[in-house]
Amino acid sequence: MERLQKILSRAGVASRREAEKIILAGRVSVDGEIVTELGRQFSPDSTILVDGKRIETESKVYFLLNKPRGYLSTSKDDRGRKIILDLFPEKTRQSYRLFSIGRLDYDTEGLLIVTNDGELTNRLIHPRFEIEKVYRAEILGTITVEKIRKLETGIELDDGLTAPARVKKISEDVLEIAIHEGKNRQVRRMLAAVGLEVESLRRIKFAGLFLDVAVGKYRALTKLEIEKLYSMTS
Repeated sequence: MERLQKILSRAGVASRREAEKIILAGRVSVDGEIVTELGRQFSPDSTILVDGKRIETESKVYFLLNKPRGYLSTSKDDRGRKIILDLFPEKTRQSYRLFSIGRLDYDTEGLLIVTNDGELTNRLIHPRFEIEKVYRAEILGTITVEKIRKLETGIELDDGLTAPARVKKISEDVLEIAIHEGKNRQVRRMLAAVGLEVESLRRIKFAGLFLDVAVGKYRALTKLEIEKLYSMTS
């Protein structure tokens, strides 16, 4: 038995706080009964409707995927381009409504968490938890101390000033950059702002998880890893 707002959040309907508002507004029914009190507990196997539509309360799955270049971090694409779900077996795609936690752009490879857990997704992308993402960039251009300092201080982009990054020079043409924000193509734009062109970009760490599978491959997260993800966002 679980609180109704938790069931809704896990099903990806909304964050737990937004789910509470949906319940209070009388938009949720369980086994034919409209529920407007917070805190009531039900079985996830109950028939739960939100605005008259039944929600799916399938079992939760969690994968760590090494996204290749040339794939979209979306669940579908009307233009027929390759998407990350193409990397999973047909049976898995049919059994679960999978989506990625956050995105990597078309030309960026690396670590993505793919799941059907809406609550964990909402937690990990919420700005207040400042979940760290670490990228390794192969650079065209001269890496200088001044450029690194600017990246570590913050870069003024079209959509605002970035938070300070942690930057480590690996070699003359490789940088490691750690950020906790999620602006669109942020790392590429930050590097471009200091005169560095990205030849290749790979996310090697996210939320304490390390990239440990080959490009295009995935593995299931362990129970301990899942517990740590929830713990760091509680």
